[in-house]
Amino acid sequence: MIREGVAIEDPKHLLRRFLVEKRWTYTVAISSIILSEIVYVQFPHLLGEFTDLLSRGALSMALVTHYALELLAIGILYVFLYGIGQLLNGRSGRIFEYQLRQKLLAHWETLSTSYYRQRSIGDLLNHAMNDVRAVREALSGGANILTNSIFLLLATLYMTFTTISIKLTLVSMIPILFVPLLVIWWGPKIRVASRQVQESLSDMAEFTEESLSAIRLIKATASEEVEANRFSGQVEKVVHMQMKMIRRSAMFQSFIPLLGSLSFSIALFYGGYLTVYHEIRLGEFVAFTLYLAMIITPLQQIGFVINNFQRASASLMRLSTLLGAIPEIVDADDAVAMTNIHGAIEVRITVFSYADSHHPALQNVNFVVTPGETIGIVGRTGAGKTTLANLLPRIFEPPIGEIFIDGVDVRNIRLSDLREAIAYVPQDGFLFSTTITENIGFSNEEATPEELRQAAKNAAVYEDIMRFREGMETQIGERGVALSGGQKQRVAIARALLKNAPILILDDSLSAVDMNTEKQLIARLQQLRAHKTTIIIAHRLSAVLHADQILVLDDGELVEKGSHEELLQREGIYRTLYDLQQGEREVSV
Repeated sequence: MIREGVAIEDPKHLLRRFLVEKRWTYTVAISSIILSEIVYVQFPHLLGEFTDLLSRGALSMALVTHYALELLAIGILYVFLYGIGQLLNGRSGRIFEYQLRQKLLAHWETLSTSYYRQRSIGDLLNHAMNDVRAVREALSGGANILTNSIFLLLATLYMTFTTISIKLTLVSMIPILFVPLLVIWWGPKIRVASRQVQESLSDMAEFTEESLSAIRLIKATASEEVEANRFSGQVEKVVHMQMKMIRRSAMFQSFIPLLGSLSFSIALFYGGYLTVYHEIRLGEFVAFTLYLAMIITPLQQIGFVINNFQRASASLMRLSTLLGAIPEIVDADDAVAMTNIHGAIEVRITVFSYADSHHPALQNVNFVVTPGETIGIVGRTGAGKTTLANLLPRIFEPPIGEIFIDGVDVRNIRLSDLREAIAYVPQDGFLFSTTITENIGFSNEEATPEELRQAAKNAAVYEDIMRFREGMETQIGERGVALSGGQKQRVAIARALLKNAPILILDDSLSAVDMNTEKQLIARLQQLRAHKTTIIIAHRLSAVLHADQILVLDDGELVEKGSHEELLQREGIYRTLYDLQQGEREVSV
């Protein structure tokens, strides 16, 4: 059995692949930024020439106008070229963010249910929002600033070497040589702190998601203050981690400007000395100070960018781990395509256990279902009813050679065909926070309005829906909060009926409806699915009285099997449950 695991790959592999795909866009963007810096570094050179002419008294209004127009042209050309580079880099970063989020969701949908038993929704949301954003900020804004800083630095050094003084430039650059050492020593500390911040944000997102999901319980038990105190603890943890990262980032970012200031001090002292002794002209000294001011700015920016890249590296590593998770349930190499499944089922489970449990969830479960039969599955809580239902569509992986549909092992049926042939209504009857129409039509986007209405009628929920002001277009809120429990179950059943699959599984999907509505639903199911297989899991035995076979599970084992009348005569678990529920009904009446 394949388990979810972590792919062993370079955490920057995804980013590298994107950069290769967008290489021409980035080439144009970087080229534009480089050209903008080449234009920009002419600014001090022109001011230096202007200063020399001014000191010699050789300026005229024509020359002043000439230099003013040249400086204006430099400014306009710089803004135009740099703007193109920023636009292309920013756009590419947004595209990468969009693609990465799409890839995350598409990948998550391929993973097995067991994966989500080990991961919280809040943690996954934090990955999709904060980690992806950190990578995008480094890819767009970081790329802009880094390209600008590096090439401005190189262009400035070139101009000082060729137009002013190699000796002055080299002496002034001595403090700057310590920047790479600072990056090597301090960078990993920032990356570790960033990862800790992201992990604490994941914990807070998980806690928030749980609290909001349990808001009714919190209010009903007057536990608002307790929950607020717990949340404060989570926030304090996040603040502590963020302050730790801020301290490290602030120290790193302050050291680089400090080195720049030292460099500037050396340049003023030594450059002033060379100017006084006429080794360089006054205009060259003025130009050099302007060039040095240009160098300090990219040095400050490089510190900021390296911080961003360290945070993005930690986020990219976390995302790479997520995308490296391997689906546990996949098609076999020799999977059979079955597009016309009839609904015959044979189950002969010897023993089945969950991966994280040593206790058998099911054992000695054997039965056969022919197309058109209705099967009822009953038993006490924890008897294994839902587990059995989950094995049929391979939500959990059954053992090889123990579950067959139309005579073929489900492990050998193409997964898409298997699940297309099964309409499954789980216990919670999950609904999306959209309209009733979209919820019912989820399994069939091409369904007509009439088909959607008919499905609602078949599920005995249409009249309830039409009492809402917006009817079928009613927004039902998160997880159907605007509907009652029974309405939610019936909308979920309508969605399954619209699919019209050969096999229908209702996992305790009638528990919240009243007895009269249940009778209407059962009668309608008998009409609609006369030639299709229907499996009804229920705690309330009235939902399965009409079934061709009723299976009784106890502690994961099939202990009784037969029709309602046959099981009543055996004086077993089924008879006990039946008498108990009949007594409760008489008391309620």
